[in-house]
Amino acid sequence: MMEHKFLDHPDGGKLLLRIGVGLVLFLHGLGKIETGIAGTVGMVEGAGLPGWLAYGAYIGEFLAPLLIIVGKWSRPAGLVVAFNMLMTVLVAHRDIAFARNDYGGWQIELNALLMFGGLAVALLGAGRWSLSKGEGRWD
Repeated sequence: MMEHKFLDHPDGGKLLLRIGVGLVLFLHGLGKIETGIAGTVGMVEGAGLPGWLAYGAYIGEFLAPLLIIVGKWSRPAGLVVAFNMLMTVLVAHRDIAFARNDYGGWQIELNALLMFGGLAVALLGAGRWSLSKGEGRWD
């Protein structure tokens, strides 16, 4: 039986996962840096939580995704991203968390995909194609 090495690149898969999850969320964080966080503060306060918790979005949507992209401290950064996305559902989307959209998809599919992607990064690590070369304890 012939081996198929063409698609056997776990480090390439880890890189694509890191870029996909990291870049999508990083752009959200960059938007918050550019335009401010007042809307997020309002949502957090509207959920009955102290407004200062909204500033965690800078860590969960800017710093952690940046670390994931470059592959440094990627495992804890993946956990931060997963927690951040869980909080976005609980704070901003709790009323649609179990709803489907007009096309049959999950209303919170992007949040869920990024949350599970963050967990996957935490479980898989950065891989060799990263700043850490996958050699650090947290990578």
